[in-house]
Amino acid sequence: MTAGSGSALGRFVGRLAAVGTVLGAALIVVPAWYVRKVSDDRMKSVDEVPAQPVALVLGAEVYADGQPSRYLRARLDIARELFDAGKVEAILVSGDGTRHYNETGGMRDYLIAHGVPAHRIAGDYAGFDTYDSCVRARKIFGATRVIVVSQSYHLPRALTICLAIGLDAWGVGDDTVRSNQEMWSYGTLRELGANLKMMWDLLSRRRPVLGPHDDSLDRALQS
Repeated sequence: MTAGSGSALGRFVGRLAAVGTVLGAALIVVPAWYVRKVSDDRMKSVDEVPAQPVALVLGAEVYADGQPSRYLRARLDIARELFDAGKVEAILVSGDGTRHYNETGGMRDYLIAHGVPAHRIAGDYAGFDTYDSCVRARKIFGATRVIVVSQSYHLPRALTICLAIGLDAWGVGDDTVRSNQEMWSYGTLRELGANLKMMWDLLSRRRPVLGPHDDSLDRALQS
């Protein structure tokens, strides 16, 4: 190989690397920009959010003793505030509910212990991720208008999913746990990758675990 051909190969590899870097950055930046554009005017405070029939509380870690983690407690406290303020009539708690790990049961128990009537709470035990929770709220529980509750860095993706599948959604986000800067930063960065999964789920119309209609939310709204 001559010196000239080696130099040409080096330039080609350099350009290829540059193109790869730009494309990689676009894969991260474009979905992040898109979810913000879609959701920004849909994120409100408890006082400002329009009243909707249902609060959809997205699950997070529950400890072995059934107690919700700090992040999940913050979400549940917002849902209780929405209920007490008359902004919602019922609460749908959605998470991973299995024999050995039950986010949904812990969420229900916490709300009941903090004054929300049991008959106003419905539980989705197959909300294994954000996409599943949103799709199942629409298709299995029949929700059409909701206030989504999660940490504020998570809301843009959750609201984008809801709106894309025909669920009229607003969001109230929690910032109280931001004091744990390490965990907050981790959650924020994690969303960049989760946005890519969201795009795949929406474009492929992935079907989560479904089943027959669950009328527990209907009963919670009618009670």
